[in-house]
Amino acid sequence: MKPNDLRSKLTSGVISFPLTPFKKDLSLDLEGHRRNLRYILKYPLTAIVCPAGTGELYSLSPEEHLAVVKATLKEVDGRMPVLTGVGFNYPIAIQLAKNAAKAGVDGILALPPYFPGADEQGLFDYYKAIGAATKLGLLVYSRDWVNPSASFVQKLADAVPNLIAWKDGQADTRRYQIIMDKVGDRLHWIGGAGDDAVPAYYSIGIRTYTSSIAVIRPGLSLQLHHAAASGDRDTLAHLMREFVTPLYAMRSRRKGYEVSAMKTCADILGLVGGPCRPPLPDVKPEEVRELRAMMAKWKNLR
Repeated sequence: MKPNDLRSKLTSGVISFPLTPFKKDLSLDLEGHRRNLRYILKYPLTAIVCPAGTGELYSLSPEEHLAVVKATLKEVDGRMPVLTGVGFNYPIAIQLAKNAAKAGVDGILALPPYFPGADEQGLFDYYKAIGAATKLGLLVYSRDWVNPSASFVQKLADAVPNLIAWKDGQADTRRYQIIMDKVGDRLHWIGGAGDDAVPAYYSIGIRTYTSSIAVIRPGLSLQLHHAAASGDRDTLAHLMREFVTPLYAMRSRRKGYEVSAMKTCADILGLVGGPCRPPLPDVKPEEVRELRAMMAKWKNLR
């Protein structure tokens, strides 16, 4: 898919970031992954990114990364765009991007490199190299310590012609608005901090967001999108209060729960989650009970 064609498919809606299920021995569960995808694909989502943050990208070897990519492409079978996350470091990010492009993905999502607090020039060179590795559309995921200035984003957009979108993971709408105002429609702007940030993102004009909830209840993610996009504040407030905020409160308790809590919820709801690979912690037994009580409200959601 050409970069502009991919961009045109990302203009509005929900992007899902599927889990990567592991078996008890922490080996890949590709059949479980494909089973989860069959459930997700019942819904009119905008795209799938696999693997990425929610899919424990940093827990996978390059060989496993490619296996997940190929399984995803086979299951999706062209029904919606498939992107993949890349990261780690300069050579591995390039290798992952090239391998995924050869396998047939439609775009690349660049996560931060492993080295935190890198110099801006080094960070610029990192993203530029990932963009040059393929002809596919590139999205940059600004998360964790990567929170660049508007000038940096403008410079990168000028230097990387296949950079088509920016996925914000900071939920700092003041800063994001400054970046959006400076760069304008050169990039497509995506809300990437989570379902709990939908009200804030949509208030500044965002109309595409990446959803963790979409891995367990895509219908709820779509309801959030439609309520926020249409200005239905009452429905949005209800969905946030009853479903989103309690889940995100649990996710924020420990580093890594943003993944392991979603895996636990998947298991509770009849999907395939399984354990997390270290260093991500699994949810404590007493908190599993809390999630079971929480998910009782979710069972009738589709």
